[in-house]
Amino acid sequence: MHPTDIRVLIRGGGEMASGIAHRLHQCQLQVLITEVAEPTAVRRHVAFAEAVYRGCHTIENVKAVRVTTFADALTEWQRDAIPLFVDPDAKIRHQAHPSVIVDATMSKKGGDTKRTDASLVIGIGPGFSAGDNVHAVIESNRGYHLGRVIWQGAAEPDTGVPAAVAGHTDARVLRAPRSGYFVAVRAIGDRVMVAQIDGTAVQSAIAGVVRGLLHSGIQIGAGVKIGDVDPRFETEYCDTISDKARAIGGGVVEAIFHSYQRLKNPAT
Repeated sequence: MHPTDIRVLIRGGGEMASGIAHRLHQCQLQVLITEVAEPTAVRRHVAFAEAVYRGCHTIENVKAVRVTTFADALTEWQRDAIPLFVDPDAKIRHQAHPSVIVDATMSKKGGDTKRTDASLVIGIGPGFSAGDNVHAVIESNRGYHLGRVIWQGAAEPDTGVPAAVAGHTDARVLRAPRSGYFVAVRAIGDRVMVAQIDGTAVQSAIAGVVRGLLHSGIQIGAGVKIGDVDPRFETEYCDTISDKARAIGGGVVEAIFHSYQRLKNPAT
């Protein structure tokens, strides 16, 4: 197996998963993504999950295209695009036969991903334990160990506190005050943040640029993250993969190539 023949299925198309997919695609690996029918990615401009709603989505010159069959996926690989399936259970793996599966759903609970699903199974962040439900875990908490590959044991527990941006943590994240249908009345890149949940207005507590915002028209529960405000007023960041996503993507690249001999000769 040549390195470019390595096929990687990524479960999830959110911000972190997309940073991983982008990095692997740039390494010329065969990447495919599986998502749910109504993704709740907030940083939509840098989430390939947006292809579920739009049919295709491009991040930093890499394009993902929503497909329905494995034949379509083969066509998109030939076109240098990433195929994306609406397939919450990742059943396409039975046709695609990926050498590597990366669970980047960021559920913090591990989900139903199992170490037996592929020759190399990688979990991102809390909820996974290397040597138990996956072969390797990538640390997702910001700090000294961000992006570190863990071959035995678990990632650090989720802190529940958003990373500080210009000194702001919780204040930069907007959450639904109630359950209902989400309607955005501003766009990513705007300088103010206003949304509505079944008519209830949501206003940002700080000034800044709307860096992330849920897709309008989906039903959400109370407390769900609906928006992200960046107090640095840098609109460029709205369309740029974050340093965290790149670091985690780098960890996935390391884990894959560390395991290359096993992937090349799975029977050994």
